[in-house]
Amino acid sequence: MNDPQIRFDDGAAYEEFMGTWSRLAGEVFLPWLAPPTGRRWVDVGCGNGAFTEMLATRCAPLSLQGIDPSPEQIAYARARLDGAVARFGVGDAQALPYADGAFDAAVMALVIFFVPDPARGVAEMARVVRPGGSVSAYAWDILGGGFPFAVLQEEMAALGVPPLWPPSVEASRLDALRALWRDAGLVEVETRVITVHREFDDLETFWRIAQSGPRLAPRLAAMPTADVATLRARLRERLAPDARGRITCEARANAIKGVVTG
Repeated sequence: MNDPQIRFDDGAAYEEFMGTWSRLAGEVFLPWLAPPTGRRWVDVGCGNGAFTEMLATRCAPLSLQGIDPSPEQIAYARARLDGAVARFGVGDAQALPYADGAFDAAVMALVIFFVPDPARGVAEMARVVRPGGSVSAYAWDILGGGFPFAVLQEEMAALGVPPLWPPSVEASRLDALRALWRDAGLVEVETRVITVHREFDDLETFWRIAQSGPRLAPRLAAMPTADVATLRARLRERLAPDARGRITCEARANAIKGVVTG
C-alpha cells in the first residue's frame, strides 16, 4: 500500500540521493523553459533548494519563493541560499498560501508524483500565477523506467521486493501531465523528454547513496543478507565500470510547460 504522503526530512542526505539528479535535469529543463529575467517565481515542493538555487543563479528573478511541507528541508534550503533573493516557507502544494496572480512563474521540480491530488496542485499553481505567466514541471518517468535508481528497483523486484511507488505515480506520464495542464485551463502547452546521466566513483558509492533514499533504505535494510549479496552481484553485472572504475546511470524525466490565460 502506498503512503498518502512522502516526506524528505534530511536535506543533506537528499542532496546526494536526488539533489544532484535534480540539477542534471534542471540543466536541460531551464534552457527549454527559456524564462525571461526579472520574474517573480514560486518553486512548489522546493525540498532542500537544489532547483531553487538554479533559479536564483540562472534566471535573475525579481523575487523567488520556495515552499515545501518539510521544515527540515526548508531549514536546509534557507542555509543553502542564505542572503540570496530566495525566501522559503513551510506549506502544502494543494493549498498555496499566496494571493491570486502573485507570481509570474510557478514550477514543480520532481514533485508532482508526491502530491496526493495532482490536479489540485496544478490548479493552485495556475491560480497564483498572473495571466500570461508560466506554469511548468518536470518529473521522473517512473512507470517508464526513468527513475534514477530504476536498475536497483528492478533487481530488488526480481528478488521479491517490488518498489513502493509515490502516491500519484501516474501523474508523471506525459499524457497524464498534458491532461492535468489542460484541465487547469493552461494553454500553449508543450512537453519534452529529458534524459540525463550521472557518474559515480564506483559501485560502492552508488550503493551507499542509494541506501539513503527514504523509500529504498528501509526495504534494503529488511532484505535477508543472502538476498542483499545476490542484489549486489546483479548490480555489478548490470553496472559495469569503465576503465577508470566509474559507473554511469541514466535517468529520464518528462517535462511540461503552459501559460495561464487572461
